[in-house]
Amino acid sequence: MNIATTPNQFDLPSAIEQADIRVLLMVLVHMTGDMRWMEPPYTPRRDVRLIPDPRAGLPESIQAEIREAAVKILRGNPQPVITDPGNDLMQRMMSATLGEKVAPEYAPMIREEMGLVERDAKWTARPPAEKLQDRHVLIVGAGVCSIALGVALNRLGIPYTIVDKEDEIGGTWYVNRYPGCGVDTPNHSYSYSFGPRNRWTRYFSQQQEILDYLKNIADQFGVREHVRLNTRLTSSRWDETTKRWISTLETPDGPREVSSAILVSAIGQLNDPSMASFKGAENFAGEIFHSARWPEGLDLKGKRVAVIGTGATAMQLVPNIADEVASVTVYQRTAQWSRPVAGYSDRISDGSQWLLAHVPYYAEWYRFNMFWRYGDGLLPFLRKDPNWPYPDRAVNAGNDRHREELTNFILSELEGRPDLIAKCMPTYPPYGKRILLDNNWFRTLRKPNVELVTENIDHITRDGIVSADGKLHPADVIVVSTGFKVSEMAAKLHITGRDGKSLADAWANDNPTAYLGLTVPDFPNLFLMLGPNTGPAHGGSVIFQAECQSRYISACLVQMIERDIAAIDVHAEAKDAYVREVDAEHEQMIWTHPGMSTYYRNKSGRVFSAMPWRFVDYWAMTHDPDLQQYRLTSA
Repeated sequence: MNIATTPNQFDLPSAIEQADIRVLLMVLVHMTGDMRWMEPPYTPRRDVRLIPDPRAGLPESIQAEIREAAVKILRGNPQPVITDPGNDLMQRMMSATLGEKVAPEYAPMIREEMGLVERDAKWTARPPAEKLQDRHVLIVGAGVCSIALGVALNRLGIPYTIVDKEDEIGGTWYVNRYPGCGVDTPNHSYSYSFGPRNRWTRYFSQQQEILDYLKNIADQFGVREHVRLNTRLTSSRWDETTKRWISTLETPDGPREVSSAILVSAIGQLNDPSMASFKGAENFAGEIFHSARWPEGLDLKGKRVAVIGTGATAMQLVPNIADEVASVTVYQRTAQWSRPVAGYSDRISDGSQWLLAHVPYYAEWYRFNMFWRYGDGLLPFLRKDPNWPYPDRAVNAGNDRHREELTNFILSELEGRPDLIAKCMPTYPPYGKRILLDNNWFRTLRKPNVELVTENIDHITRDGIVSADGKLHPADVIVVSTGFKVSEMAAKLHITGRDGKSLADAWANDNPTAYLGLTVPDFPNLFLMLGPNTGPAHGGSVIFQAECQSRYISACLVQMIERDIAAIDVHAEAKDAYVREVDAEHEQMIWTHPGMSTYYRNKSGRVFSAMPWRFVDYWAMTHDPDLQQYRLTSA
């Protein structure tokens, strides 16, 4: 790459002035091969903030030396001395840029994440086209997961069709359109490891920008041509004679029956809104709807709005509408911890954009820094310490420090409002529920036209909501923000496996289980993306999970086709052993804490949604399928 003649050139020295020093140091290592850039006095200080200080804690004179060296090296036509560092040097570089020791097992995973080595499953010898045509894959859902899998199948030449009931791709990012809807993971890590780096406008992007990104990836990698929209899977049954799935689709042209060798549910966990029911709702004179079904063109200006729920959706929605509506009444069942993020709404500067687009390895290391800060680093603070003397308020000493920090944040935001402090201070350990990011939530609650109601809802009348204390809270619009039917997952697709076994029955009592979260005994050639116990609850990105799972599924298909295997069916013993490991691990984690409720758990208290593992562990588990865990049926 010739930096000096790059189209739309941004002045190199000016751009370097806006660079993240810790990232720039790794660029210098790649471009020069000089290891001194990882040694004192250039070593960055550890910074655990989601958006760290770009100066990396180094003196101005050292920063200037690093920038000057970068400008000098990047002028002209630089060629990297180091392309793939290998595992040992990669570990050293990761530790250097973060200012903390990184475990060696992360090196091969991050080399894949950066695209320094290939992630894709590969053929030993590419099969003839007619052999591949017989292994058609039917994928249900056209969101993050199916796009990742579609890209992998395209590269292998395996035929597939994606069906989705909506009229556009994007999954949850197409369906959810409420004001303020956006990602709560830094979007440089909430993106695929493959393809051109997206020009994100912000560190945490809004819904439309994420949807546009997904649509662009689907177009660029030839996935869209395999998508059939306005098409709903109504049922699917396994045919033991033909070793194929027979699926019934509801299409714009009427019902249609299709046959496929493989069936994949890519609908994930957060796809079916949970519309809480309230006595008298049918009498309400205004509009009432779930936040995931936001009406097109809805005008809230001057309206009295009620928002039921205080989860992630409400925390994004309420601050975005408070200044245009007459009033907002928020109904809270449980107080929520919310993590402040400096720069949450900041736009990425032109200089930073230029660096990300044009400087070799800058985007890769920038993305790694974001990945790490919202990845496995939080997990140790979520593990129960049996010797910790205050389990009612925290699960370990580190978790208690977080509790103090978050408590002080709430107190500072709500200073002078003891009424709100009493309502907003959680009583359970931080991160016991989904991690929420502050979007001026507490400041919004202080506004004169915003009311936080902690009384239970008794009933809804024509004019508003009556709380349990008998008070009528007038409303013109009621937004029900009560989450999704998480436990259903693929069970709602009416899937019938071997010997007439129903997936809904196998997952009875809101207790879905699967080997690696991906496969279920007696359901041959069925794969579940973002299935049971694969939800990233301690941070991270569902896109990372999707890529791990698409690698596993495509690698399974490669083995099946090369070995002439018609069907694979995970052994019940393998699935049960895995579930026991998951449950045992969760007993040590915060999500089984008795002092709270969370949608991660079912009615019996079992955690069925969240993943207990580090991301690097799940990456290793799903990288290379072990078909010894499956019953194999020859073609």
